[in-house]
Amino acid sequence: MDFLKNERVRFWLTSLILPLILLGVWKGADFMGMLKPFTMPPPEKVITTAVELAGEGKLQKHVLASVILVLEGFFLALGAAFVIGILMGLSPKAEAFFELAVQIFKPIPPIAWIPLAILWFGIGANSKIYIIFVGAFFPILLNVISGIKNIDQRYFELAKIYEISKSRLIFKVVLPGALPQIMTGIRVGLGNAWVCVVAAEMIAAVTGVGYMLSYGRSLSRPDMVILDGLAKSQFA
Repeated sequence: MDFLKNERVRFWLTSLILPLILLGVWKGADFMGMLKPFTMPPPEKVITTAVELAGEGKLQKHVLASVILVLEGFFLALGAAFVIGILMGLSPKAEAFFELAVQIFKPIPPIAWIPLAILWFGIGANSKIYIIFVGAFFPILLNVISGIKNIDQRYFELAKIYEISKSRLIFKVVLPGALPQIMTGIRVGLGNAWVCVVAAEMIAAVTGVGYMLSYGRSLSRPDMVILDGLAKSQFA
């Protein structure tokens, strides 16, 4: 039992307590007849559905379809946010050029773009990639800009004295100095990307986690809805 003395092991064991309590409450409510099967299935039904869908290959197919869309939209957003963020963080002229557009479009929820995205790109993958792009772009952009602006100005002054090239300044000073906030933006952007792909797939799709959620709802299959929600949460 020496492994129980390990702080990391104890942390993970402690983190299991609440999920196990909730699972016990869920099963207890089912045992006492408090749950209606068409609104909340017993835990074992969700497990049975998972095994069934995984055995047929459907679960893997839909999760993979969503993962591919998320990665495509996310990496497009990452590249664009990096370039524009570095420009805005280092150049007052570039910041003035982009600032108004950023402030106008930033507050618009990505989900609100779905009707226009369908009109522009149809109901195929491109409309979903666009929604994912919008959802991931702004958190990354704002964190890149904030990270650059929080770098000690003495580093920039020193770089100017030694006449360091722009590319060297970016890779040796800007990116390392802004990295903590950039990573925060990437994490938030990736989470937003998963929320956006599921929402987009629920409205117009024939594959993906969002489609399975919508399909399960239309069939009054809460076991499928809960399973798809759990599958989505593992990647968000």
